[in-house]
Amino acid sequence: MGETTVTRPEGPEEAVPHPVTEQAGQSVLHRLRTPGRPRLWVEILLIAVSYWTYSLIRNAVPEQKAEALRNASWIWRAEHELGIAVERSVNHAADSVTWLIVGMNYYYATLHFAVTLAVLVWLYRGHPGRYAAARLVLFATTGVALVGYYLYPLAPPRLMSGGGFVDTVQVHRTWGSMASGDLKHMSNQYAAMPSMHIGWSLWCGVTVFALAAVPWVRVLALLYPAVTLVVIVATANHFWLDAVGGALCLAFGFTVAFCWYGALPHALPRPVPAPRTALPTRA
Repeated sequence: MGETTVTRPEGPEEAVPHPVTEQAGQSVLHRLRTPGRPRLWVEILLIAVSYWTYSLIRNAVPEQKAEALRNASWIWRAEHELGIAVERSVNHAADSVTWLIVGMNYYYATLHFAVTLAVLVWLYRGHPGRYAAARLVLFATTGVALVGYYLYPLAPPRLMSGGGFVDTVQVHRTWGSMASGDLKHMSNQYAAMPSMHIGWSLWCGVTVFALAAVPWVRVLALLYPAVTLVVIVATANHFWLDAVGGALCLAFGFTVAFCWYGALPHALPRPVPAPRTALPTRA
């Protein structure tokens, strides 16, 4: 019997995925989703640019004073209905002790940044394999907070008309605060919801508590966001519900990191994982 020749009809060739290209794309995605060894200069630049961008966007949000004051009045009424509207009592009680309220003012103005940077440095040095995921949590938390500032302008209690709150920074002339004096014109005063003092302090507390081995350090980690909550209320910079907003932003940040890395930061290996060796492929 003779051989039968089969001819294929002429036409455009079928698109067949190129295995090399497809493998390369998967490997790039895999590298992006695998924690790598952080580089100091890259991290310093990234954090500096990120904070500059955050400040720029936050302060570029229009200061809608009338709407912010209306929202503050609504929050205050809602807290009364919930039975948690004790901010004014806490504010007046703390203001009656001069050394205490001045200390709280400086706490509010400085530790927010100092402790967060200290935790980042600690992660960078001691937990390089978890650093990128933890940093992503912080960045995602801050990013979604910017959306809140834009969509829901809110006046802090100290700026409410007829609220009866004491602006402790203004009264005690605390140095270096962005909340009053000449520096208040450099910061949006109507971006109180959500509270990033709570979002960042909770990130610090949860991160250190989950990763620290020394018991007293873990206790301090839990105390830090708790004390911060008292401070933001005592200084009349936030309502309780602003703190709830900050906690929700942090939950969003952890969700983003989990979806990207497939695990929460504390569940990742402490050292940077060794790169996988590619198996030889047959031609």
